[in-house]
Amino acid sequence: MRIATYNVEWFTNLFNRRGELLLDDQWSGRQDVTRAQQIEALAKVFTALDADAVMVIEAPDDNSRRSSRVALENFAEAFGLRTRKALIGFSNHTQQEIALLYDPDTIMASHDPQENGEAAPRFDGEFEIDLDVDANLDRITFSKPPLEVAAKNGEFGFRLIGVHVKSKAPHGARNRAEEMRIAIANRRKQLAQCIWLRGRVRHHLSSGDPLIVLGDFNDGPGLDEYEKLFGRSGVEIVLGEEENDPSLRLFDPHAQTVLNQRIAPGISSSRFYIAKEKRYLSALLDYVMVCPQILARRPNWRIWHPFDDPDCYNKTELREALLLASDHFPVSVDFEG
Repeated sequence: MRIATYNVEWFTNLFNRRGELLLDDQWSGRQDVTRAQQIEALAKVFTALDADAVMVIEAPDDNSRRSSRVALENFAEAFGLRTRKALIGFSNHTQQEIALLYDPDTIMASHDPQENGEAAPRFDGEFEIDLDVDANLDRITFSKPPLEVAAKNGEFGFRLIGVHVKSKAPHGARNRAEEMRIAIANRRKQLAQCIWLRGRVRHHLSSGDPLIVLGDFNDGPGLDEYEKLFGRSGVEIVLGEEENDPSLRLFDPHAQTVLNQRIAPGISSSRFYIAKEKRYLSALLDYVMVCPQILARRPNWRIWHPFDDPDCYNKTELREALLLASDHFPVSVDFEG
């Protein structure tokens, strides 16, 4: 079985309000890429990925006038993808939903939100935590509530949590002082979201539920200068690195490699163009974390990187499609179903 996560930059811009594909030469949300180019590139990537389920990050917008599910299923039908059924959880106001696109012939899936008291309320609610150590509780919300899925492959039942954690980027900063203040505030909120998520993860692991947590964490061990200020990254929190009991930890080999080699080993799942510096920035932001039960099923991870993965690089059409389709690349895990 193959489970993947894929952050598709401005997927929503490729559909009209009826969820129909806009296969034309108008610009997409990607720099210098038309809608037709991005759509065709995405079709090639999803076809090559050939997953049983893909957690789509930045899925098409869902509101009273638009349906993310309809848009995704239209996309799948247009290109004959076997991942032809879609579900979303709690929609949001960012035009970037979290959705699961899956093959109904191999997987049964449903949105199944959980609630575990104050330690981990429902993800469409609020989480109280003292962010700035002032003895007052702050109320934290998710702008993009994680998608909780109950899934089944044959007799094997498992859970998925799709994640798009808050960005640390100091958007709107007008000077260095503002940049630092906003970046620190954003990291505090991001870590709080990860603590909230960890509460849910710990509950599932304590209950023995097979679990995969996947998506865009906008963070990773050693990723920025502010991590030292807080002692750990959000990824480490969700993995449960501080747990003494191995059964309460999640595992992702790419995160583990970075944790073991604090001098960055060059693993990345995204590539952004920095216009003012005229260069590309690569970062490891996307993860597929698995529980011990799935780790026992001999999983094999892969980042579908157009340059770092030899198979992707050697297939010119796939390499070019990955570069056109998004600023992130898919991350997948294969394991015995």
